[in-house]
Amino acid sequence: MTRTDSASDDFVWPIRVYWEDTDAGGIVFYANYLKFFERARTEWLRHLGVEQHALRQETGGMFVVSATQMHYLRSAKLDDLLHIHTRVSHAGRASLVLAQSAWRDDDGQAVCLCEGEIRIGWVTAETLKPGRVPSSVLSRLSPP
Repeated sequence: MTRTDSASDDFVWPIRVYWEDTDAGGIVFYANYLKFFERARTEWLRHLGVEQHALRQETGGMFVVSATQMHYLRSAKLDDLLHIHTRVSHAGRASLVLAQSAWRDDDGQAVCLCEGEIRIGWVTAETLKPGRVPSSVLSRLSPP
């Protein structure tokens, strides 16, 4: 299930918390939010018509994470259904900054559990040297 939240134009991807995502106390291990965000970014790109494997084959380039900044606000637990929000906060020629957050519905109230900014840069796949994001990708984005 993919959708765009009309109120915020966020791309929203649901993720269920499984046993493997938690620590011994049944709480999501903090680093796993990065995995959740990665999955949502991949699905966001797919939603925009950008298949990462095909993009690499066609252009010889790929996205890599160059920086993250995370704020952990509340804990997610085993079996929670999270909604990962993704939106572009800045699109440059060599990198994108994405605002991402994990939300849970608590008795009808949406609660933000974690939020962060993820910078992804474009590199040549073979050399890992920085390059320019293909215009075919940039044209599909709608930064604020």
